[in-house]
Amino acid sequence: MGTEAYRRIRVLWPDHLNLARGKYLPSRLAERGTRHCLTVFGLGYDRDMGPVPGTGFLEGMPDMECHFDVSEVRPSWEDGVGVVIGDLERNGAAVPLAPRTVLRNAVGAWESMGFKPKVGIELEAYLMEPDPDGGWRPYNAPGSMVYGTGVRNDPQGIVQAIDQTADQLGFRVESVNGEFDMGQFEMTLEFDDAMRCADEVFLFRAMAMEVAAQKGHLLTFLPRPIPECGGNGLHVNLSLQDASGSNAMLDSSNPDGLSAIAKSCIAGQLHHMAAMTALCAPTANSYKRLLPGQIAGYWKNWGYDHRCATVRVNPERDASTRLENRMPDGAASAHMAIASVLTASRLGVEQDLPCPDAETGDALETACTEEHTPDHLGAALDALRTDRDFAEAIGPEMVDQYLAVKDTEWQKYLTANGSWEETIDRFTDWEKQTYLPYL
Repeated sequence: MGTEAYRRIRVLWPDHLNLARGKYLPSRLAERGTRHCLTVFGLGYDRDMGPVPGTGFLEGMPDMECHFDVSEVRPSWEDGVGVVIGDLERNGAAVPLAPRTVLRNAVGAWESMGFKPKVGIELEAYLMEPDPDGGWRPYNAPGSMVYGTGVRNDPQGIVQAIDQTADQLGFRVESVNGEFDMGQFEMTLEFDDAMRCADEVFLFRAMAMEVAAQKGHLLTFLPRPIPECGGNGLHVNLSLQDASGSNAMLDSSNPDGLSAIAKSCIAGQLHHMAAMTALCAPTANSYKRLLPGQIAGYWKNWGYDHRCATVRVNPERDASTRLENRMPDGAASAHMAIASVLTASRLGVEQDLPCPDAETGDALETACTEEHTPDHLGAALDALRTDRDFAEAIGPEMVDQYLAVKDTEWQKYLTANGSWEETIDRFTDWEKQTYLPYL
C-alpha cells in the first residue's frame, strides 16, 4: 500500500529513553523524510537538557535526518494515518546514539560470524484507571488471576481492544493473558529476526499505550509502579540460526542438548550482566523490581527451565530452544535490551568465557551464587562505565551519551528523595511525575 492511501504518515523512531519520537508528514511529502534536532539525545524525561557528549548541545544543536523506506509504511491505529519507523543519519552516516543503529551493529557482528539472531519478546504491563485525586490506581479486576482470560480479568475490555487492534494491523501476537497481580497483563509477540522483532515491539507498545489512553486508562510498562505487587519484565528470548537454517543452540551429542556456542552465550550474558543492567533496567524504579524473591533476573545465574534464574533455558530441544534473559524490564528499549543480550553473548563466544554450573537451588532469597545485579541505578551506571569490553563492543559513543543522561537522572532522584535505602519500598512522587506519564 503506497503513501497516497493515507492522509498523514506518522514517522517514528526510538530514542534513548524508550520514547517514540517523530512527526506527522503529509503523504505527498513523505518521501523526503524529515529532520530533527540531534540534541534530543541530551534530554531527560523532564525535558531538562545539557552538554551531553555527541548531542551537539554546545555546537548549535544541529540537525539529523530521519529516512525510511516508503514500502514499509503500514496502517496505523489512527484513522487515515500510516506509520513507519525511520533511521537517523547525520552527514550521510548513521547516528551512533540511536537505538536502531546500536542494534543493527550488534546484529551485524553476529552475521559476520555466520549467524542470524532470532528473538522473541515477552512484555508485561499494568493497566491503571483514574483515581478521584487526578492520579492513577490499579485497574479494578477483582476476578483476575495468573494466566487469567476473559471478562473477569479485563472487565472494561481495554486489553481486548488492544488485542483486536493488534490483529487488525497485522501484529504477530502469540498470546495475551493476565499476569500475577490484578490489572497486570502479559503480551507476547512471535519470534523474528532481531531488528524486525524490536521494531514490532516498539510499534506494538506505542499502539497499546495509545489505545488504553483513548479509553481513559493508563497502560504502564514501568518496572514496579505498585510496591506491594510484582514487577513488569521485558524478557528477551534468543536463538541463533546458522548458515544451514538450523538452530545453533542445539547439539544432540551433549547430554543437555545445548551446544558449546549456547554455553558461551550464557557465560557472556552473566559475565557482563552488571554492565547490561544499566541499559536493560534503565530507571531508578527498575531496582525496586530487581530484588531477591521477585523472580526477576536478580541473581547472576542460569538454569534449566528455572524461572528464578536470570538466563532460563526452555525445556524443549528443537527449533524452539532458546536462552531467555529475564532481567530486562518494561522501561527498557527493546532495541537496546536485545542489543545488550546480543553483545554480551558475542563477547562470551569471542572471549571463550567459561560457563558456570547451572542453578540447583530455589534461587528465591538465596542462590548458588552471591553475585547479583547492581543495587541501584547509580551502581549499574558505574558498572557500565567500568566494563570497557562491553562498552566498546556495544558502542562507546552511545555509552558516553547514555551515562551522561542517566547520571543526571540518578542525581535528581537522590536530590528529590534522599538516600536509596529510604525509598526502596516506596513509589515516590518523583517517580510518579517523572516516569509514569511516559513509561
